[in-house]
Amino acid sequence: MTANGWLQILLYFAAVLAVTKPMGVFLYRVFEGKPTFLDFALRPVEQLVYRACGIDEKKEMRWREYGTAMLLFSGASLVLLYLIERMQQWLPWNPQKMANVAPDLAWNTAVSFTTNTNWQAYSGESMMSYFTQMAGLAYHNFASAAVGIALAIALTRGVVRHESKTIGNFWVDTTRAFLWVLLPVSLVAALFFVSQGAIQNLKPYATANVIEAQVVETKNPDGSVKKDTATTQIIAQGPVASQEAIKMFGTNGGGFFGANSAHPFENPTPLTDFVQMLLIFAIPSGLTYTLARMTGSPRHGWAVWSAMAVLFLSGVMVVYAFEARGNPLLAGIETKASAAQPGGNMEGKEVRFGIANSALFTTVTTDASCGAINNQHDSLTPLAGMIPLVNIMLGEVIFGGVGAGMYGILVFAILAVFLAGLMVGRTPEYL
Repeated sequence: MTANGWLQILLYFAAVLAVTKPMGVFLYRVFEGKPTFLDFALRPVEQLVYRACGIDEKKEMRWREYGTAMLLFSGASLVLLYLIERMQQWLPWNPQKMANVAPDLAWNTAVSFTTNTNWQAYSGESMMSYFTQMAGLAYHNFASAAVGIALAIALTRGVVRHESKTIGNFWVDTTRAFLWVLLPVSLVAALFFVSQGAIQNLKPYATANVIEAQVVETKNPDGSVKKDTATTQIIAQGPVASQEAIKMFGTNGGGFFGANSAHPFENPTPLTDFVQMLLIFAIPSGLTYTLARMTGSPRHGWAVWSAMAVLFLSGVMVVYAFEARGNPLLAGIETKASAAQPGGNMEGKEVRFGIANSALFTTVTTDASCGAINNQHDSLTPLAGMIPLVNIMLGEVIFGGVGAGMYGILVFAILAVFLAGLMVGRTPEYL
């Protein structure tokens, strides 16, 4: 461990704290229908969407109607993505002539992205066309995040409105999540990533001559070995920066490339790495202050934030400590010394990020149920690798995914109040 590494971790923590209140106030104003600085540009677009879709923005829904609307929207989006994957060879923006995705993989991917799981059983650069990446996967990064935010807001309304039978309008909440929250920040973030070296194009893959030819051996069915000499390398390209922005801001994690945020085209510099981690926590952290505003209890909102912050810092300290120490079984193999592994455990890590930022990214992404990675988690030391598993088993409520972390921690809070009330003989009462 180094002072520089701890400084970077503390700087990130300070940035998350600094963004919490502004983001929380903005989310509160958006979903409570109060004026914001984006209204002049987005309000006409919002009204156009409602007219085109036949939505009455003033009509509120009961929870069954709200839940049914969510399921219908998500189901239709799921089928749309499945069809795009199954027909991608006939659709535009497919310069590499990618074949249609197999039925089982297409269904797996459609379900995964619809639910904000974004688990990938494929490498995007070898399986998905540009059209599928943009109109299918990136769209779902927006849609699943918008649904998560809407549900968190609806649950909070249900807690706050003691006498009301309605919890808002799903279509209005989702539309405002798209227009006011996800799209503006993703646009700015994508432009920033491009400025740092992330790529954004629709060009065919490039072919480069390698400096030193590589011999590739493959085994034939009869047991003999076939040797081929590779003198060129294919370099995948595509509309990466735009997908990268919403992948992080929506805590999705579905990478354009199989290497995800370890790939230099997705995450080229330590600065982009820092911004990507900040984007992951921005909405989940802000929602704790939104809870404070909606309930009228700032102390409660900060209490929820503090509980998440303590768990987050505990996790990152453990990961950083054990990764910096390295694997004791590899200590002094060359020198016969008894010191710990020199330089710490760099297995599966990018040199441009190092151990501190890899440990931080590992903790942040598993805290927030985001599937993005900038290092290989199966290369972590055993005790460091315990933290991602603990984060997952906690339900990923340490800030958590957009929306999901908030309604997950609210379930914990309500259960805690109920059990504590029973233990002391009081009638359980939340807020």
